Amino acid sequence: MRSRRDVLRSAVLGGGASVVAATAMGSLGPEAAFAATAPAPAQKVEPGAPDPDFAEGRIRSIKENTLLVLGSNLVFHTIRVVDGTSLWKLGPVAFDQAKPGDGLYARGVRMPDGMLAAESVWLNIVNIKGHIKNITGQTLHLDHNGHEVLCHVVAGKSVAIHSESPPTEDLSMLKVSQHVQILGAWRPDTNEVDIATVFSPH
Repeated sequence: MRSRRDVLRSAVLGGGASVVAATAMGSLGPEAAFAATAPAPAQKVEPGAPDPDFAEGRIRSIKENTLLVLGSNLVFHTIRVVDGTSLWKLGPVAFDQAKPGDGLYARGVRMPDGMLAAESVWLNIVNIKGHIKNITGQTLHLDHNGHEVLCHVVAGKSVAIHSESPPTEDLSMLKVSQHVQILGAWRPDTNEVDIATVFSPH
């Protein structure tokens, strides 16, 4: 049985790569994006060296199934989306939901020409902690290190996890002054986030 890495390599090298919606090829849960910043177990990366199979930044342009991404370290990445690539933007999405200006985390396989064949791509994902200053309608006003972030509840998407309880779409238990952690999708160039999951310790 071929590994996921072999599948990605053959999708690129075979020349028949096509863009698909999200698949079950890898974990696409938002939590996996932050685990993705660590080197994969099979990779031998020198301490302090960047993981060659990981990329982050903002999309500068999109051509066919290829993303040109400018990293926060001002290094450009070329990322190819192929059969088997999973994409997340508040939930599993198709490739046409990727837009210039979106933030991005990606993990995959680095090809000989330096291009990254993506296994998983997370668009605009954020992971923030803070306390709730106010609740207005379907918006949580979060104080995150002294900055207000407007966190929007999205019907059919947003869930809360209270302590060890299973996820629920009922966010009515959230209260002003409560400390929470929010995984969600940033609205580029704003202080606003669409909520995927709110974690509450109580």
